[in-house]
Formats: sequence, C-alpha cells, structure tokens
Amino acid sequence: MPLMLAITTRYHQTVRTVLILAYVAGIIGLQLPALTDYFRPLSPVTLVCSLAVLLVYHTDWRPSFYLYLILTLAIGYFIEVLGVHTGSIFGHYAYGWGLGVKVWAVPPVIGINWLLLSYCSGSVCNQLSVPTWLKILAAATLMVVLDLFIEPVAVQLHFWTWFDKPVPLQNYVSWWIISAILFTIWFLLPFSKENRLAKWLLMLQFIFFIGQFLFIFF
Repeated sequence: MPLMLAITTRYHQTVRTVLILAYVAGIIGLQLPALTDYFRPLSPVTLVCSLAVLLVYHTDWRPSFYLYLILTLAIGYFIEVLGVHTGSIFGHYAYGWGLGVKVWAVPPVIGINWLLLSYCSGSVCNQLSVPTWLKILAAATLMVVLDLFIEPVAVQLHFWTWFDKPVPLQNYVSWWIISAILFTIWFLLPFSKENRLAKWLLMLQFIFFIGQFLFIFF
C-alpha cells in the first residue's frame, strides 16, 4: 500500500493533532451538561474513525492480516452477544444506548472496539524484546489495566450497565483470557505488527477513560 505509507509519512503530525483534539474534546464535551447530548452520539463514530485512521497507517495487507481482522471482529462481537445473553462469560450486564444501535442486544461497534484496542496493544507490546509468549501475556494484561478504567466510566456514559455490583472479578479474568486468545492470533499470523499511530491511539484511550474517571469520581 505505497499510497497509505506516503499519506502517513506526510501528514503524521496533523493526524496526531486532530486525534488529540478530538479525544480531549470528548472528555470535556461528555462532562458539560450543555454539550453532553451532542457528544454522546459521537462515541461510536469516534471508535469507527479511530480504527479507520489506524488502518490507513497499516502497510502489510497480506491475506493473514485480513484473517486477523475478520477473526477479531467476529470473536469480539459474538463473545459479547454470548456474554449478554448468558451472563456466563463476563457476568450479568446489558448494553445501553451510548454505543449506538444494537443487534442481538449488542452494538456492532463493540467488535470494532475489541479490534482497535487489541491492534494497538499488540503493536505496542510487539516492540518488547521478549519471547512471543511474554508479549501475549503483556498485551493481555495491558488490556485488563485499560478495562479497569473503562468499566466505571462506561456505566456513567450509558455504554453498558452491570447487574452485579461491583463489577465482578469474572469480567476481568474473561477479558484477560479472551485478549490472550486474540493476541495469540495477532502474534502467530505472519504480517507486520509495526504501526506508528498505534501507541498514540492507545495512549489517547487511556487519557480519555482516565480523564472521564477523574471528572466523574473526583
């Protein structure tokens, strides 16, 4: 994809600046009563746009990468469908309207969320000078650390609601196991794991949810 490489090289600074402004605006807009109703519908749009920009930066579009995309989207979405309808995976929870339209009681954008977070975490951990199995463990743990901030914020933003209070330990254990499966796929499939936007998007995810957490609880 020579065109994609040229675009990312030339406009990298601009892309980063726009993303930073968008995420910071989201933090502020979702906490100001006068702006909340305008910013809430933008949450799924932001996820889709973030993934689109991330994929523009991806340069190794061999069949194995398409397989990774399909498997991650499918696993991420259908594991949530199974989780919502059975309560046996993450615990008892239900999706609200904060992530947009739902199919089988789960917003399809949640599959995009799994893909975005796993791609970014996998790309960042791929830079570690350790064996592959340790990269898988590190990436799965990084996903759980992020989820620790996501969970309380997601409830306040009407992304989803937990019927078990507090969030059950089962949720984090399942997040880790599912993430480890996705990262096993990520690291074993032969395609380039380098993406210089990945670390910025992962950092922005942390900043967004930590920022929301501080606004809500402090």
